Amino acid sequence: MAIYKVAIVGAGPAGYFAAQALNNLADQDRSFEIDMFERLPTPWGLVRSGVAPDHPKIKTVSKVFEKIATGENFRLFANVEIGKDLSVDQLQDRYDAVIIATGSSLGKTLGIAGEKLRGSLSAASFVPWYNAHPDFADVDVPLDSNAAVVIGGGNVAMDVARILALEPSELDPTDTADHAIIAFKNSDIRKVYIALRRGPEHAAFTSPELRDLPKLEHTNVIINEAEIVAAIARVGDSAEKDVKSNLDAMLFIAQNQKTEHERTIEFLFSHTPQEIQGDGKVEGVVFSTPTGERTIKCGLVVTAIGYNALDIPGVPFGNGKVVNVDGRVTGNMYVVGWAKRGPSGVIGTNKSDASSVIELIGQDLGEPKNKSDITDLLKGKTVVTQRDWEAINAAEIAAGEPLSKPRRKGITWDQLMAHAEIYYF
Repeated sequence: MAIYKVAIVGAGPAGYFAAQALNNLADQDRSFEIDMFERLPTPWGLVRSGVAPDHPKIKTVSKVFEKIATGENFRLFANVEIGKDLSVDQLQDRYDAVIIATGSSLGKTLGIAGEKLRGSLSAASFVPWYNAHPDFADVDVPLDSNAAVVIGGGNVAMDVARILALEPSELDPTDTADHAIIAFKNSDIRKVYIALRRGPEHAAFTSPELRDLPKLEHTNVIINEAEIVAAIARVGDSAEKDVKSNLDAMLFIAQNQKTEHERTIEFLFSHTPQEIQGDGKVEGVVFSTPTGERTIKCGLVVTAIGYNALDIPGVPFGNGKVVNVDGRVTGNMYVVGWAKRGPSGVIGTNKSDASSVIELIGQDLGEPKNKSDITDLLKGKTVVTQRDWEAINAAEIAAGEPLSKPRRKGITWDQLMAHAEIYYF
């Protein structure tokens, strides 16, 4: 039997789905030994640090990841940064195929005046801050004003607005970072605007996210009914299924909106940001609208307009993602997930994406090469293995149990590493 060695860089959904697809490709003639590399001490990517904590069902996909990780052909090398601890050339030399699955973690910017004021944040910083990502524990999130503006028309913008507008005690039974829950309980924010550049028919929200909004027990949700009716008329009967579903969900909200609560989310369509105003800190956002210029006073602006992939030395990047043709990069290097196609789709989208790329790898593979094990290049490096991650995971779950939380996350690198029985090669 031919045994191929494959390296996967990135332990998020795209990486695990790539590993799953490799396992599915194995047959009586060939099998795969999979080594997964992750910069953080913890795997799961956005499932751990991106999915909104008040949507725990989405995180159950981690059970699939853990099943993959317990296979005898799988090894986890966490706390190992490619481009620093190991080079891409070293991976390409020691593996039959190298799969980049690092996602997109750099938030795109608006490119307008005032964007660097205190209180102007990217969702790429804000979301991992409340999700206990160790790199973002110290993000400065001023919540001492009455209003916040979230700029963006996708599910990330929706998540950010909902988290800001929730009654904070609703986060107590979640795995939200301790520091974030404390900050939200002390927050003065009561009005959250979601500002979109274009009309309702162009929103990139998914309808399940929209349909969840009326279920908020302590938050008003306001949408201008006339704008939705006009959008429905513009798209007519030719509207795509997803667009129609979104507009139907928005119309339901508009016709059944609540106004009795202290906290409110309001949608602003056709609002293009022109300038963030303030003296040393955010004090307002100037928008151009179809009816003229409008300024909204606020103390926090969170931009959620997309992501770019983080460069890795030795990997070609362009237009915010890895340069590729259908997942092929160069030599024996491939790419899957957001790093391949940009930040689009939901977590499950990465499964079909990974499967198509793994099919290409299966077509490209020749005879397996007798390659040296990577561990000799990691001598003296503190590596978090799958067993170590299971120790971290168990400690977090145990810490959350008396608080009726699914887990209480370690927040700093030291807290996370303290739970692991660290292995030194």
